[in-house]
Amino acid sequence: MKLGYKLLFGACVAANLIATSCVDDMKFGNSFLDKAPGGTATVDTVFSSAVYTQQFLNSIYGRQYYGLPYKDDTSLPVSSSPYCGKVEALTDCWQLHWRDAQLYSQYYSGIHTANYSRRQDKFCYNDEKVWEVVRWCWLLMEHIDDVPNLDANEKARMIAEAKCLIAVRYFDMFRHYGGLPLLYASFEGNESSYECPRATVEETVNYMIKMLDEAIDSGALPWAYGPGADGSSTYTGRWTKAGAMALKCKIWQFAASPLFNDNQGYAGGASEAEQQHLVWYGGYRPELWENCLKACEDFMNALQANGYYELNQSVNNTPAGYRYAYRMGYLYQGSKEVIHSVRVQMGDAFNSSTYFWHNWSDLGRNSYTPTQEYVEMFPWADGKPFNWEETEAEGKLDEMFAKGTLADNNLELTRDPRLYETVIVNGLPKMLDWSNNAGLMSGQPYELWVGGYDAGNNSRDETMRFATGYDNMKYYIGTEYQRQYCQWVTLRLSDIYLTYAEALLQAKGDNAGALTWINKVRERVGLGKLEDCNPEKNLTSNKENLLEELLRERVCELGMEDARFFDLIRYKRADRFEKELHGLLIYRLDEKGNRIETKWFEGDQNQGAPQPVHFDYERFTLHNIRRYWWDYGFDTKWYLSPFPQTEINKGYGLVQNPGW
Repeated sequence: MKLGYKLLFGACVAANLIATSCVDDMKFGNSFLDKAPGGTATVDTVFSSAVYTQQFLNSIYGRQYYGLPYKDDTSLPVSSSPYCGKVEALTDCWQLHWRDAQLYSQYYSGIHTANYSRRQDKFCYNDEKVWEVVRWCWLLMEHIDDVPNLDANEKARMIAEAKCLIAVRYFDMFRHYGGLPLLYASFEGNESSYECPRATVEETVNYMIKMLDEAIDSGALPWAYGPGADGSSTYTGRWTKAGAMALKCKIWQFAASPLFNDNQGYAGGASEAEQQHLVWYGGYRPELWENCLKACEDFMNALQANGYYELNQSVNNTPAGYRYAYRMGYLYQGSKEVIHSVRVQMGDAFNSSTYFWHNWSDLGRNSYTPTQEYVEMFPWADGKPFNWEETEAEGKLDEMFAKGTLADNNLELTRDPRLYETVIVNGLPKMLDWSNNAGLMSGQPYELWVGGYDAGNNSRDETMRFATGYDNMKYYIGTEYQRQYCQWVTLRLSDIYLTYAEALLQAKGDNAGALTWINKVRERVGLGKLEDCNPEKNLTSNKENLLEELLRERVCELGMEDARFFDLIRYKRADRFEKELHGLLIYRLDEKGNRIETKWFEGDQNQGAPQPVHFDYERFTLHNIRRYWWDYGFDTKWYLSPFPQTEINKGYGLVQNPGW
């Protein structure tokens, strides 16, 4: 099969490249362009100067995946648009309420097809800037020897970074589509056609791993950038040896999981894509988990030798301190927990023309409200599992989020500190003091009861913010990050710890080893050992129970970081997709135990009423927005995205994914 590319080379030089990228979308089509659309920069121009070449690489970095929808701009990956939506809204942990978001209109309704346009797929094959990045990286590698006055060490580093960028962009798409066309050059620009069939899963994985191995083995990448690291902190955000090694762990983890690595293809095995091994390995291969384990061991050995990366720890071992340590571990730009991140310039964070995550989330129509199922995944503060029925029977539902009040100076957070950094819950103080490492709480509490100051009737009407009785807290930062970069964490140390635990469990059946690394993550937020907190589950010997707990632990630690969606996909968890989800109705009680729908702040607080602490609770099934899968079942085709039918029709080698 033949492919005629229209691979549009985009780069601006000097002031133009600094101010804005003159990058046009790469389209699959019938011709090439020699110049950047709308400009005069040619390959010869860009690689005639070390400065221009460095700026060109900077522009490539600007087209990595950024997981917080913040701006609808055709020059950016389409997933950056709030009109697309975050994939976590397809899981059992969050519900989306805005009908103009395509995840709502296409997926919740079950009408998504291969005939889709921009924004309509959760990861658009043509519009995520994957192919642009891959081509630009090949251009850089092909022409870097032509650049004058560029130090040999810097050349080697830039080549290694380009290989990491290719690998990570392929991995971004691989998780949604499976095997992909593999590019080995930028092309000369005068080919009339080019063979580019879709590669198998195995070939695609090997391609990504080879890129990373070459970058790692080059010796050109520093282990880390940042305060106290060998590399300059001005290069923070560039790919490092640690990042490349961690990404290998994640690629092997996904490849080894049952979606691609099982005794039967996920759609039954009869489809053309399955027969050609484009969406699985063709059978179960235990060595894939061994590869994942080896990659994790290599990373851990390198970490021991080189140091630097570590989990952010509380300075005072209080619930508020644990919460603060967790927040700063993923959010703080100098965090030694972050292995690789992507940043965008936000400008004025509260300018209505900028879709910054905070003020964008404040628009109720865009809310990703956590479900009751998710909230109940978080254990008590000592690490023991939360159980609704037991808590209700003991008459302690009023203590399921906190005891006491901030006003009385006896507030005690009763649950896993990560809950309060991931979910806005009733009674949670609205402020976390950034002026010290203690994470002191202050401000008015959130009023999420029916009629409360914040929620109003939203939970009863199941609409907008607090529609489930909760709202998202992850990455929900305030004015302290105005005019700064808000980083999207691609790789962080706690994720690698949990990936290592999974590899130990799957490759060796090593429950004890897996528990060691899970407990390192739990210990950071003050939770007891997982096996001690769940004695009835026999976690030291029961592999299935431990795997289920590991997946739960992952979404508590990595909430809203895309981990849950891909965990459910790679383990083919149709049962979780099909499960009806719930919210929580909270009713305020007066001193006689009667329900009242009255706000406290700017309400009866002015008459001296104490902060409400007694409520009635009702779990309710989400009904205003139902998902197609709840009523009609989860079709296996949803595990992977469809290739656009327009691409299939071009006949260059794409075979459609099963069911589409």
